[in-house]
Amino acid sequence: MSRAVLSVGSNLGDRLALLQSAVDGLGSAVRAVSGVYETEAWGGVEQGPFLNAVLIVEDPAADERGWLRRAHELEQAAERVRSQRWGPRTLDVDVISCHDSVGTEVRSDDDELTLPHPRAHLRAFVLVPWLSVDPEARLTVDGRPRPVADLLDELEPAERAGVSSTDLVLQL
Repeated sequence: MSRAVLSVGSNLGDRLALLQSAVDGLGSAVRAVSGVYETEAWGGVEQGPFLNAVLIVEDPAADERGWLRRAHELEQAAERVRSQRWGPRTLDVDVISCHDSVGTEVRSDDDELTLPHPRAHLRAFVLVPWLSVDPEARLTVDGRPRPVADLLDELEPAERAGVSSTDLVLQL
């Protein structure tokens, strides 16, 4: 069994439907779904705002590479085009963290997959929804497990303020 935290985002097309397609595509593996948040694009590329959410998923057959493969399959099904780094996208699915069957956080540092996600602790659009579904969440940063709430508190106020709750809902 592995448990993963996935961040999903969309800023092209029917953004909510594309996020819902990720939930639907993961099916019974989804254990929790955050609320939907709207955020300004991150990374300096001029583009429209994103809808973002976090999913907690579990699957006895999946490991960290399996979650990455599923993330890519979901993006491919949403016809994501990777033409510009941090550019607009129909669906972005990032594996933020993964824990193995005994609850140990999986570490990976290769060209294909870095875990925990190397920039998650800098992104309020990941931390805010994650805390909404797991208030006790922890993420390893610089080799040390840290409460996600503390990581969020350390961000600039403008970064935190750029994440707005919506009335939109993803269905399990």
